[in-house]
Amino acid sequence: MPSYQAPIRDMRFVMDEMLNYPAHYARLPGGDDASPDVVSAILEEGARFAREVLLPINQSGDAEGCLLEGGEVKAPNGFKEAYQQYVEGGWPSLAADPAHGGQGLPPSLAMMLSEMICATNLAWGMYPGLSHGAADALRHHGTDQQKATYLTKLVEGVWTGTMCLTESHCGTDLGLIKTRAVPTEGEAYAITGTKIFISAGEHNLAENIVHLVLAKLPDAPEGSKGISLFVVPKFMPDAQGKVGERNGVSCGSLEHKMGIHGNATCVMNFDGATGYLVGAPNKGLACMFTMMNAARLGVGIQGLGLIEASFQNSLSYARDRLQMRGLSGKQAPEKPADPIIVHPDVRRMLLTQKAFAEGGRMLVLYTAQMLDVVEHGEPSEERDQAETLLGLLTPIVKAFLTEVGFESTNEGVQIYGGHGFIKEWGMEQLVRDARITRLYEGTTGIQALDLLGRKVLMSQGESLKVFTKEIHKFCKNEADNPALKEFVEPLAKLNAEWGELTMGVGMKAMQDREEVGAASVDYLMYSGYVTLAYLFARAAKQASASLEGDDKAFYAAKLNTARFYYQRLLPRTKAHAQMIQAGASSLMAISSEDFGLGFEI
Repeated sequence: MPSYQAPIRDMRFVMDEMLNYPAHYARLPGGDDASPDVVSAILEEGARFAREVLLPINQSGDAEGCLLEGGEVKAPNGFKEAYQQYVEGGWPSLAADPAHGGQGLPPSLAMMLSEMICATNLAWGMYPGLSHGAADALRHHGTDQQKATYLTKLVEGVWTGTMCLTESHCGTDLGLIKTRAVPTEGEAYAITGTKIFISAGEHNLAENIVHLVLAKLPDAPEGSKGISLFVVPKFMPDAQGKVGERNGVSCGSLEHKMGIHGNATCVMNFDGATGYLVGAPNKGLACMFTMMNAARLGVGIQGLGLIEASFQNSLSYARDRLQMRGLSGKQAPEKPADPIIVHPDVRRMLLTQKAFAEGGRMLVLYTAQMLDVVEHGEPSEERDQAETLLGLLTPIVKAFLTEVGFESTNEGVQIYGGHGFIKEWGMEQLVRDARITRLYEGTTGIQALDLLGRKVLMSQGESLKVFTKEIHKFCKNEADNPALKEFVEPLAKLNAEWGELTMGVGMKAMQDREEVGAASVDYLMYSGYVTLAYLFARAAKQASASLEGDDKAFYAAKLNTARFYYQRLLPRTKAHAQMIQAGASSLMAISSEDFGLGFEI
């Protein structure tokens, strides 16, 4: 079975030393509750729960999968008991509003717990995962009655939530949905339609499931402007808010999937189910984006957790596995062969995983600071800027970390060699589980269009300038620091090039909108690499200033990882820049009919 130790030392480096989280929490209203002792207790206990409760049922849950019988879904053995411990421990309410039964702690703390959960049992973590987004959507857009009925139960974890968007014929193009909502008595609607790919749509972990469903009213406009959002419970709450009669919603089937076997991915049938409008009519997509943005950050953290899990186990294996001798001679002469960690290519793969794990954690915690300010900060210029940065970084967190997450888990299989292909080691499960993260909550292509088309170009580049100005200021302030020259000089050039590439795409797009789609994925990946370069430069600054302390080995390793990133991973930006500049012509020159020349379909 794979092993796992939560990387608390690295988390604390990023939080306390690099990003100064203690001062950050002190500035937030109610931030005094996130004292260093409280933070330490949460991280330590979260690590124990992930290691001792979730990790032991990860492989067994993958092997068992979920069972659908008579419309009821049973999760793998141990999942329900683990969820009960999760609820009893108060984990669902960690960052929720005290007005609804939450503990009121900053969202960033919950995000660190999420990393540990995703690293040890991604499929299990998806059951409570969407409940936070459902609660956020109701908190922002629900009526007082809806909040009183559903919000506290979701915050406590007694009920779980889902988001029901996709249908078999439309995928991401939600304007094509066919699910209908017909007014009935009072404020109720009859919801009829079928939704697919619904994570945790039916299960036996909690007593009720609260579905947030996109549907169209009878007089709705065509397309995405005609989408409304409805809350549809599995069981109708009675007058006391307890579980009552079964609603007209059921699981028609379970999807047979490549990975995340322990999570129930359902086809959900709504057969005149009773639902209630959330937000204004025909404004459901805007309401759902509250939930989707939270989910997108959550999926990025899934990528990070899987990178860390793969790295830890790859490192352990590489230290023990004996094969060949080092190219420069015997490294372990007392053994029949050297451990494979002495070989440069194995080190390349391990350092790639290590750099993406540490860089990804810095990205998540940097973004989490913005989320803290947006959710808990008072209205101010700082909050407005944090909201802009959060919008810019969300598609990068989601797409970049899941892309490099899949790469990193693949490298884990490669380090194990043939053993990586064997189920018992657990490495191939990480690859299978990682693959879905590039798809759900919007594929990498969709995130890229959101970043380049919506966040950057539609703001005339202003949202990007908020970030590039911050990077420019850092480079200017550290220009004369000899310890950072190897980081600051290439970062400053890339930061300037980022703006130039953006302007170039924008100018081309004025003549041909296809240029945005042609450049978008390479633009997102370029943006991800530069963002991590900025964060590694900041980490290098902190590490270089701490080399004379008691933990010299930790800081030296941090500097070495930053150097590896700059020398071996950051050069990928050159290829992405070249492909961004290549434009759309070669992509669009071939007609759809000519793609199949030479064979019949």
